[in-house]
Amino acid sequence: DEKILVNHWNAPSGVRWSPDSKWLAYALRDLTFNGEIYIHAADGSKGPYNISMHPRQDHSPVWSRDGSKLGFISARNNLDDDIWFVWLRKEDSQKTKQDWEEEEEDDPQKSNGKDKGKDEEKEKKDKIEPVLIDFEDIHERLVQLTSLSGNEGNLAISKDGKTFYFTTRNPGNEGRDLFQIKWDGKDMKEVTRGGKNPYNVKLDPTGKFIYMNIQGKLSRISTNGKEEENLPVAAKMKIDYQAELNQIFEEAWRALRDGFYDPEFHGKDWEGLKSKFKPYCMEASTKTDFMYMYNIMLGQLNASHMGLYGQDREQTQSERTGLLGINIAPRDKGVLIEHVVPDSPADKMASKLNAGDVILSVNGENVSGDISFWSLLANTTDEKILLAVEDTNGGQREVVIRPTGSLRTELYNEWVKERRKLTDEYSGGRLGYLHIRGMDIQSFERFERELTAAGHDKEGIVIDVRYNGGGWTTDYLMAVLNVKQHAYTIPRGADTTLSSNKNYRDYYPFSERLPFFAWNKPSIALCNENSYSNAEIFSHAYKNLGIGTLVGRPTFGAVISTGGIGLIDGSYVRMPFRGWFVKANDMNMDWEPARPDIEVFNSPDHKAKGVDEQLQKACEALLEQLGE
Repeated sequence: DEKILVNHWNAPSGVRWSPDSKWLAYALRDLTFNGEIYIHAADGSKGPYNISMHPRQDHSPVWSRDGSKLGFISARNNLDDDIWFVWLRKEDSQKTKQDWEEEEEDDPQKSNGKDKGKDEEKEKKDKIEPVLIDFEDIHERLVQLTSLSGNEGNLAISKDGKTFYFTTRNPGNEGRDLFQIKWDGKDMKEVTRGGKNPYNVKLDPTGKFIYMNIQGKLSRISTNGKEEENLPVAAKMKIDYQAELNQIFEEAWRALRDGFYDPEFHGKDWEGLKSKFKPYCMEASTKTDFMYMYNIMLGQLNASHMGLYGQDREQTQSERTGLLGINIAPRDKGVLIEHVVPDSPADKMASKLNAGDVILSVNGENVSGDISFWSLLANTTDEKILLAVEDTNGGQREVVIRPTGSLRTELYNEWVKERRKLTDEYSGGRLGYLHIRGMDIQSFERFERELTAAGHDKEGIVIDVRYNGGGWTTDYLMAVLNVKQHAYTIPRGADTTLSSNKNYRDYYPFSERLPFFAWNKPSIALCNENSYSNAEIFSHAYKNLGIGTLVGRPTFGAVISTGGIGLIDGSYVRMPFRGWFVKANDMNMDWEPARPDIEVFNSPDHKAKGVDEQLQKACEALLEQLGE
């Protein structure tokens, strides 16, 4: 007798049965993607009841086995995941601290343990009590249990409902650990130590052991606080790799059939594409070739944020070239250093190299035109090497240097400093410059931190999202750039008279009154064809909300919310599940780029010339708006 309890665009997640098997708890998102916690009668006779009622994400419900509480995880305070619970019975929520203390003193389970065996046998035979729930104003009986800074997770509750277990970042360690806390917020303790990163935390039916995964191994620890123990598991598996590839194809294809954001697949025949491309995929001799052909099939949908990703079974030798942070030119003997990247290994005081120096040898091996200089740095990452160097005066010295595996951040910081210098030049020092590297929280925090410095004593600012790969923080940026000043304040000591109040019209305590810094001076934004995803959403929003003028080149045109589906061998297929449309013109952002108000090409040799025509035009346009 099938019965549909929830017929919704979004499938419920974290579904949990109540101890008496009469209720279900689950999390469900609405069309604004706000997640709430619901309780629903298992037979469909009652509910669903929204017990969380908050415009932040609530998820991962867990019943206490005594039927008194429903715990869950909520990001309602400062966007940190904290542990909350709701009292299922109104009577329990009304008890005072003294009431609970008296009940604790009268608890027969706190006896000296006599007839313990008989009591345990009796518990097994006891009938499970029905879970009683008072639904009226249940969302007003919520209790916040934790308020840590490490994003709590993996919630479990003891059998008696008095102790909550959860994972969070362990201060002083690089990883996360399991903690316990009483339901009243007291007696928080470490259960594991050393940043062991436990996950899949579960209590066994007796409530005596906590089971978890630690570094891919099954472990358990008793609830009385004894050391954890690893539970060895051994298994052998025979794999039919051809059948496995078939399963990967089918699983990924079905996942996209059921989850791709456009039910009409951009006008393509998804069944027909399977019939056409599956034979080619199944003839592939390696997993890499299989994925290559599969991704050609996905390309027929003409959608971004897609792909099948995984690894071949074969392991090949890998090699990394050590990087010094220098640009070089060949010489008959050695290589000439033409440029040193700031903050790179070559720019450190202990291993300083200078433009004009010539590197003669690496670890005693002479540098010549017969071999590539970089081949001498193969597999030297993070290891000390010895360079023989000749300076511009002919003097020779030895330099001990430790190459790095990446110069990405150093090159980025150098590029940003060059843009700031150009902005000063193009604007005569009147404008500031900020680049947003990615649409993530680290880049946003850097943007907010640098906004004061870059905009200090400036009349306006250039905001650059060129070469930004995307993320999710557009609305944070909009909160900073879209603030309207409605008043101004004058503190005592600022002036000798309030009659000069008009001199203070630009001053308001934004940092005191808002969650983010506010920029309410003029601005202009830059984008280009290498602005992707959320950087494109920012560009659309900046232009269509009238915050300022958009300058540069049209963005790439690749905007979809995406997730991923894991497959049988550990590979995964990306899942574009939500389309984005411009409210101003109803265009699909995955096909329609953000088009600048002023389009400008950078010349092919702009980097060599040390210029930036797009930035120059942005400065000219903003200065014109300010009234030169």
